[in-house]
Amino acid sequence: MDNVIGLEIIEVVEQAAIASARWMGKGDKHMADQVAVDAMRNRLNQIHMRGRIVIGEGERDEAPMLYIGEEVGICTRPDAAQYCNPEELIEIDIAVDPCEGTNLCAYGQPGSMAVLAISEKGGLFAAPDFYMKKLAAPPAAKGKVDIRNSATENLKILSECLDRAIDELVVVVMKRDRHNDLIQEIRDAGARVQLITDGDVSAALSCAFSGTNIHALMGIGAAPEGVISAAAMRALGGHFQGQLVYDPAVVMTKEWANRTREGNLEELKRAGITDPDKVYEAEELASGETVLFAACGITPGMLMKGVRFFKGGARTQSLVISTQSKTARFVDTIHMFDKQLKSLQLY
Repeated sequence: MDNVIGLEIIEVVEQAAIASARWMGKGDKHMADQVAVDAMRNRLNQIHMRGRIVIGEGERDEAPMLYIGEEVGICTRPDAAQYCNPEELIEIDIAVDPCEGTNLCAYGQPGSMAVLAISEKGGLFAAPDFYMKKLAAPPAAKGKVDIRNSATENLKILSECLDRAIDELVVVVMKRDRHNDLIQEIRDAGARVQLITDGDVSAALSCAFSGTNIHALMGIGAAPEGVISAAAMRALGGHFQGQLVYDPAVVMTKEWANRTREGNLEELKRAGITDPDKVYEAEELASGETVLFAACGITPGMLMKGVRFFKGGARTQSLVISTQSKTARFVDTIHMFDKQLKSLQLY
């Protein structure tokens, strides 16, 4: 799977990023997301595969494209028999976020990117549209920190694993009212806090790379993005754990103002989740034998530059990670829109 579609998924995230970047700074997060969805879906449908969206833009009645359960790829076409040999057919599950950090893109802030993760059929956890408590940490701390510990305990363990004083550690936390106590605990323990408004996939990913000065991600974010983060962290050997959150009093969002704890538990039960308090390891959220992750910067971020337009083209920077080849590749691409373009502007 890595050899067959590894390069093509880079083009999928590149096309989504370029489309969304045209709306960067225009204040319209919905349009920034919609054009990314269109571009990503169009490119996915050009790949020789049968793909199924397990994490996408929502249920079918809420999202006309890249909805959960939608099939994409050449081998899903009515005339697929002309192109696809059943004995060689690649069936994969796909988790997508065409514009991760829509607000970041809309307001020209750093950290927005187009991301996806793929695995063989059944290899990605079909996370419900719930919230998830998350803990990400560098490979050196894998299996040593634990989401069931207090933040203070994990910071002490992280300090030992990385051979750093606690006051040298930086923890990324989303700026939400629900995290006020967590932020205070981290600060009281002596560590530093980097607050973000959106985009915790990028924050989790940064934990796995030395030199980013990001040493942990803590707090509650969206569960679907947790699966995408887990796919990347599994491939990189980093630590990631997630635990679904179903109590509106804990989440503290307007979106859940009319929901109840009991109602959410019933919804999880209907989704086949019998243990709502289960702690999921990265290997459970992304359990496939082969897992690929790809991202392309829309706006500049910790690991990748954003899309840069020039006369007749654009330049992108992407990252593709594979459990099969055990590689993390940074890809710098010049896209030539103008066929008459005579020189590449390398800046």
